[in-house]
Amino acid sequence: MLLGLHANAQPYSTANAHSHNDYEQPLPFYTAWRAGFGSIEADIFLEKGELIVAHDTVELKKGRTLDALYLQPLQAAIIQNKGSVYADPLRELVLLVDVKTAAKPTLEKLVEKLRNYPLLMKTASLRIVISGNRPEVADFHFWPKWMLFDGNPKTVYSRKQLKRVGMFSDNFANYSKWKAEGTLTAGDSLVLDSIVQHVHRLHKKIRLWNAPDLVSSWKTLMDLRVDYINTDHIEALNRFMETQ
Repeated sequence: MLLGLHANAQPYSTANAHSHNDYEQPLPFYTAWRAGFGSIEADIFLEKGELIVAHDTVELKKGRTLDALYLQPLQAAIIQNKGSVYADPLRELVLLVDVKTAAKPTLEKLVEKLRNYPLLMKTASLRIVISGNRPEVADFHFWPKWMLFDGNPKTVYSRKQLKRVGMFSDNFANYSKWKAEGTLTAGDSLVLDSIVQHVHRLHKKIRLWNAPDLVSSWKTLMDLRVDYINTDHIEALNRFMETQ
């Protein structure tokens, strides 16, 4: 039960959609990009000097590189759209890079990689946000300014550190055990609403991962004004967003 928390909430579109573990889609990057998603996630491992996109170490043998799945397609999209990720220059995309190996060497390799893709570092409508294994908050400033970091709502950031936070993410299950059966309890609604409002007071956006990936859950997250709706079902969420 949401108690009418946000009766005048802004309309949602696929600009508010996040493609969770996008590399597991039959057509990574392109399916979410063609749907106009606002955020796309890629998990990376530093393996034998290369950045490999995979969910776990078993998948490393597939040898799918960050270059091939994301960096090259992004560069092509920016060239195609004359300096923007999308045809609409005001439409933004977050590339959420979830680092699975040690932060420092993996990010050093990412910095090295991005030197080959200068458009990605200077395109205003693209933000590269690092999740997973990250540097200590106090060390954010040592990294290039184009590199932003996924924030934790429970962490206190200085004003300078907050400038390097590209978005906030948290585990839905930390706040609710709801499985999209019936409605969210009033207590869970208030707890989740407080987290969302806290992030919004910082003028940032929030994503709650591990939430039920169903229509009733998407509606509930929208009522709570969660900025990015996490999904593995790109086409289904796209169709749903078209009705909003």
